[in-house]
Amino acid sequence: MNQSKESSTRERILQMMKTSGPLSTKEITLELGITEMAVRRHLGTMERDGLIESKMIRQTLGRPTSVYGLTELAENLFPKKYHTLTLDLLGELEQEYGAESIDRLFERRKDKLNRQYLSDMQGKNLAQKVQRLAEIQNDNGYMTECEQRGDDHFVLMEHNCPISQIANRYNHACECELRLFESLLDARVERTECLAQEGQKCVYVIKR
Repeated sequence: MNQSKESSTRERILQMMKTSGPLSTKEITLELGITEMAVRRHLGTMERDGLIESKMIRQTLGRPTSVYGLTELAENLFPKKYHTLTLDLLGELEQEYGAESIDRLFERRKDKLNRQYLSDMQGKNLAQKVQRLAEIQNDNGYMTECEQRGDDHFVLMEHNCPISQIANRYNHACECELRLFESLLDARVERTECLAQEGQKCVYVIKR
């Protein structure tokens, strides 16, 4: 079986679990019309890759049986349109209360994140703060890396922006992120490139 066909089979298994919930090896075998050995091989690969996980369920008759379901990693493979709903809600809020209400929301979010992460920065020098900020942003899905260009001179790069669709429409979100970084790092921060403004990534130059 070639690689593309194997990938297609695994995609079908993921789709089945998404629509039907956890499934047994037997149920998958009957649905796909392939051998149980082939199904077990696919399941083993997918479990190794962190896409599915197994658990035992008790039945009214007979021994407990093993079923396989999607992990959070696999759930993230399916399309999600959260930004569409968010933009719709923000648009309604803007129409009802004006653009200033949206700016206040982003300001409140900035203040909340500042309170949440400020303790992480206590007792650290600038290099350590920048590294910690990169870790925080990575955890939040920004695909971040940082470089040190000299004493107290750093460049922080974000290759992904989870809120890019929102920031494209409401630029105040980007301004709040910039000021959040300045507050957490206690340093001068300049954004030289921005995903929301047709950049390839978000780039922040940080200096003492």
